[in-house]
Amino acid sequence: MSTSSESASAKTVNVRVKGVVQGVFYRKWTAENAKELGLKGWVRNRRDGTVEAVFSGDPQVVDNMLERCKRGPPAAVVTGLESSPSQEILGEAFELKPTC
Repeated sequence: MSTSSESASAKTVNVRVKGVVQGVFYRKWTAENAKELGLKGWVRNRRDGTVEAVFSGDPQVVDNMLERCKRGPPAAVVTGLESSPSQEILGEAFELKPTC
């Protein structure tokens, strides 16, 4: 039963990050941070130059990850971050997805 209560209290968001976020290890950095925080989801580059991700987990942990994404890795220059609720069904891990 704890599984259903955990999923009921989970927060899932879709995120788009703008700025200098490709070619600066942003995806790898995002995956490492998400795994460290125990989040489920994925991250990928988009052809428009943004990075897209989905994070799912404890609401406070997801909010922590969003704050981290506003800074990104040292070489990144984040100029914008858009977040919206997501209903996406995710696997048990955090993964890197190919560019779309």
